[in-house]
Amino acid sequence: MSSIALSKTQIIEKRNNLLKNFPFDDGFHFFVELGKYTGITASSTVEFAEKIQIIPIQSVTFHFRRQDFQKWFKNTISDEELAERIDRIKTEGLSDEDLRKELTRTVQRRIAELMKSLQ
Repeated sequence: MSSIALSKTQIIEKRNNLLKNFPFDDGFHFFVELGKYTGITASSTVEFAEKIQIIPIQSVTFHFRRQDFQKWFKNTISDEELAERIDRIKTEGLSDEDLRKELTRTVQRRIAELMKSLQ
């Protein structure tokens, strides 16, 4: 569903979730592998956009391969559109750092789009 098709109430809800700091337990906890927590957690979409730029690259690839980012945005943040956009990122030919950059751009674009839709 595109943001254009959303009602004003749905847009406000998404914006609120975008800016909302979720409890620590509901945050995105970055791991480099199973059982190896980085000590970094994002509690909102905005915080995720910041943290994705500084986490170890192994964490980016670990979570991307498992589709953890998409699951968190869909199930916790309730932003299915962002989850789908991340899912569409093509990794063929991308270095791990290029993947990080593309994830960052995708999340930042979504943040900007949701903020602009409220003006």
